[in-house]
Order: sequence, then structure tokens, then C-alpha cells
Amino acid sequence: MPDSVRSEPTCILVVEDDDDIRALILRYLTRSGYVVVGVADGSGLDREMARQPFDLILLDVMLPAETGFELCRRIHTISQARIIMVTALAEVTDRVAGLELGADDYVGKPFELVELGARIKAVLRRGVPRELTPQANAAAAGLHFAGWRFEPERRVLYTSGDVRMTLTGAETDLMLVFYHHPGRVLSREELIALTRGASFIVEERTIDLLISRLRRKLAHGGRQLELIRTIRGDGYVFDPTFGGTEKLVP
Repeated sequence: MPDSVRSEPTCILVVEDDDDIRALILRYLTRSGYVVVGVADGSGLDREMARQPFDLILLDVMLPAETGFELCRRIHTISQARIIMVTALAEVTDRVAGLELGADDYVGKPFELVELGARIKAVLRRGVPRELTPQANAAAAGLHFAGWRFEPERRVLYTSGDVRMTLTGAETDLMLVFYHHPGRVLSREELIALTRGASFIVEERTIDLLISRLRRKLAHGGRQLELIRTIRGDGYVFDPTFGGTEKLVP
């Protein structure tokens, strides 16, 4: 849903090579109150992103020339826009590939427009701004734990040595959930509900994959702390004091 407190409308870029499907999505999202632009391929995406910033990109996987996976990787080097992958691929490994590359969600083809609209609203509620305001810059001073500085607005972690670790949108959401629930064992179902919404169906393997990626990045801190621990049969726990005396600092 477009944010009623924003001074600018929410802008969405639809990348879909099927003319009929693209036109259908554009009509639906326009009626829903978004500013929407549609393109058929990666060259169109580059052209439109050079013209204006977008809040969210709806990205088909099976595209001519460059695939959606390739475009997803490239988008993250130039934009903070949220990304929803649209895929007809049935294999779980194919679907999570987009999440590995930094996509925030995926929608399987064929899909209902109502479901697409709900997923767009959920992703936009995570609130990544096109440009950080002075207030957001102040908030981005960081959340601190175990020698790390976490700046969710910028999707980054900094080690005690000020080495920057870039996070995907999904990794940022997961890190925020862990930060705000220290010491609490969270099941995969709870992690899915807290990051995606209780009504969304997400494979538990996706959470395991995201946690594995987040652990690898946290391992660069050099503190030898197991910050995210697996509790066999129950889920995961974020413990910034494990193996040391570090505390959360608001």
C-alpha cells in the first residue's frame, strides 16, 4: 500500500517480457495507487533506473538476454529498491536462488493479482527509503552488539575494525528480528512470521539459508563468538553475550 505519510508516491518498476502479463500487472498496480513503469528486459530496466529511483522492482526470472537472477545481482550494486522475483520455476532450489542474491520475496506463476498486491504491500512495509532523510541518517548511527555496528536503514554491518559488510534486504530483516529478540529461541515458523508475515508461505529451508549467509558475514568480525546458535529441534537463538560479556547497546 502506498504510504500515506510520504510526500512522494510509491514507484514500482515491472520487468516482464510477456506483453499481456505486463499490461495486466500495470493496470492492477495503477488502480491500486502506485506509480508504475513497465519494461520488457534488462536494457529497459537500465534505461528507467537511470531516469528515476524506484521503491520496488517486480522482476521476472525468465527474461531474454539477462535473466532475472543476473539483473537482481546487478540492481543491488546501484539501488536500494526492494525486489520481488516472479518465477514459474517449480524447484525450491531455483526459488531460493533469488533470495540468495538479495531478493526480498518471490511470487510463483501463475499468481492471483490479489496475492501479488499483498506481497508488494508486505515488502514495502519494511520501509527502505529511496533517499535517506536527515532523520533517517541520524537513526542510521547504528545499533551495537558484540563489537558490531548495525545500520538497518543502509543494510550494512560494520566490524569493530570498521570493515563494512553489505546485507541483502532479507538478511537485514532477519538481523533486525534477532537484534530485538536477544536470548529468545525462535522457531523457523516464528522467524518467517516476524520477517515476512504470518500469512505467507515460505520454505523453512529459506530461513536456514539466510541464517547461514548471515553467520558467514558475522564470522568476519574476528571475535570468535557464535552469535546465532542452532537449538536442535527448536530453532535459533541470537545471543550477543555468548562467549563474552558484550551487551546490546541501543
